[in-house]
Amino acid sequence: MKCVFCEKPEIMERAIVKNRLAFAFLTNIPIVSGHTLVSPVRCVKKIDDLTSEEYQAIFDLVNKLKKVYEKLFGAEGFNCAWNEGEVAGQSVPHFHLHLLPRKKGDTGITEYDPRKFLYRPGSRKESTEEELKEIAQNVKNVLVQHTYE
Repeated sequence: MKCVFCEKPEIMERAIVKNRLAFAFLTNIPIVSGHTLVSPVRCVKKIDDLTSEEYQAIFDLVNKLKKVYEKLFGAEGFNCAWNEGEVAGQSVPHFHLHLLPRKKGDTGITEYDPRKFLYRPGSRKESTEEELKEIAQNVKNVLVQHTYE
């Protein structure tokens, strides 16, 4: 995958807000008005590749934009997500977070409704408490064996 964020200077020129380590710009294919991409200046593919300072810089911009979008668009809530890896839909190899201002009754510019992305009533099998406990214990066991920082 080529990185259009790095290859096209007009992407950085579209920045609506930036700091030393991160920038935010409006996507040219929005789901809703105000659909913004927030990205580190440095080209990294995954959130795990960010430094703690870059991570903080990105979320500083997210928090600033949320306040602006509440006033500007009347946002009552937000979708905040990213795709990591081609199998998850990542099409640009430069980490970026999608920030979508939402308000009651909006449907998005397309048929896609991000509010139903992670939860569609009746679309998924419900896990039993036993299954959840087993998975949770497996995660805890791995965390005890390894240090992830």
